[in-house]
Amino acid sequence: MKSAFIFIVTFLLSLSLSFCGKIGSYDIKITGGSIIDGSGSEGFKADIGIRDGKIVSIGNLRNSKSAQTIDAAGFVVSPGFIDLHVHIESIMSHADAQSHLRQGVTTVLGGPDGSSPWPFGKYLDSLDSDYDTGINVAFLTGHNTIRRKVMGNYDRKPANEELNRMKEMVEQSMKEGAFGLSTGLKYLPGTFAEISEIIELSKVAGSMGGFYTSHLREEGLGLIEGVREAIIIARDADIPVVLTHHKVIGKPMWGKSTITVSLADSARSMGLDVMMDQYPYTASCTGIGVLFPSWAIAGSTDDFKKRFDNPAIRDSILRGIEFNILNDRGGGDPRLIQFGTVKWDTTLEGKTLYDYALREGVNPDPLNCARLVVQILLKGGASCIYHVMTDEDVERIMKQQFTMVASDGGEDVPHPRSYGTFPRVLGRYVREKQILTLEEAIMKMTSLPAKRMGLDERGLLKEEYAADITIFDPNRIADRSTYEQPREYPVGIEYVIVNGSVALEKGKLTQNRSGKVLRGPAFSRLR
Repeated sequence: MKSAFIFIVTFLLSLSLSFCGKIGSYDIKITGGSIIDGSGSEGFKADIGIRDGKIVSIGNLRNSKSAQTIDAAGFVVSPGFIDLHVHIESIMSHADAQSHLRQGVTTVLGGPDGSSPWPFGKYLDSLDSDYDTGINVAFLTGHNTIRRKVMGNYDRKPANEELNRMKEMVEQSMKEGAFGLSTGLKYLPGTFAEISEIIELSKVAGSMGGFYTSHLREEGLGLIEGVREAIIIARDADIPVVLTHHKVIGKPMWGKSTITVSLADSARSMGLDVMMDQYPYTASCTGIGVLFPSWAIAGSTDDFKKRFDNPAIRDSILRGIEFNILNDRGGGDPRLIQFGTVKWDTTLEGKTLYDYALREGVNPDPLNCARLVVQILLKGGASCIYHVMTDEDVERIMKQQFTMVASDGGEDVPHPRSYGTFPRVLGRYVREKQILTLEEAIMKMTSLPAKRMGLDERGLLKEEYAADITIFDPNRIADRSTYEQPREYPVGIEYVIVNGSVALEKGKLTQNRSGKVLRGPAFSRLR
């Protein structure tokens, strides 16, 4: 009896010690912070214990042991931010992803606006095996990339065999890890695709668990029709849809966000899964080609030159550009078109089309500026910032329940959104303007995009979830990037933890790169 008693006591003691060790010893312990868990619920005070890359405990961990303790008193502790729209074509040369990491972003989704890597799986495999990324990276597959591979930049419908080849490429991308299909229907060659083509390709992505994200065909005068087209695709392809970087371009359309958000709400009331993402700025950024009628730049540069050499066609091209300067992306004033990146003449960067006209000694009227736009294209093009939106529309879109925060940024995008999107929302639109509560804003940056992507273990501060965590000072957080100096890091982000490893510590980058290449639902199902 005595030996049996000793055995039971010893067993219970060992079990107790084992249990205490399980919950009481961590790689990292975060103490004293205000936790906003990403769900939209009110914040609360608690500690977080991290072990082996995961959150294993949330509660009072004051007496537990840890290899590293982070004192978060006075700070907000939130899930790492997830950016649904990122141009990460240069991720292999900027693997630390500083512009996003310093904003508190721990996961990005690349391949937006119809452009993505190809061959898809080979690219992801190389990124996974040969590079240590500072953040988690994922990709959509791009319709423009696929269409260009099959049909070039030409304005025509696909033959049956071409459409079947594009469907096969979407399926292949999904199996290799894509999270869905993106389109850039404003850009070549997507602008030439009829809705029936997009629906057929979207059906493939949707049947494999993916979603559809669209740079709408128009964001200015044709905005309402563009939103309706996306909703039809959601319905007919049976696929979740994101109206990406949703905005209202140009004076004639200002205020029309009342209509677009109503259209999205109506679609949701009919059972369609329609969401939006948005960056918090009143200027867009894209290539100078957006000012041209799409038919004018179809095909190659040589094709454009031949058209422009024809006097009748030349006049139509110039009038089309003039119309867009007056009524659409140009905002009616060449001073609203600001040069971002101009590789053939960097002295123009930060200047406006109006400044360029004066430098060239011509009157800066819209038709003369249209002629200069053609010159710019033929010299190698330029990315431009278009100051053609209003705060009213930005704020109305931001307040919608199913609008997520996304930057549309990247290391090579010369716009302040690349370095400031997430801190700007938290500083300007939460703390200063009180457009959103802190809980609402964080939900739009974390659990909403995580749900859209189908990330089951990210986007919330929750036990057994990946330890992607951002710690910031709510009283100090702010963007510092401007249109003139777009590559300025924000302030107020104190710590960023990626998969349980501290990537940013007291506002300074560490040498830790613990990001992962994430793969979509079809890839997971095949494993």
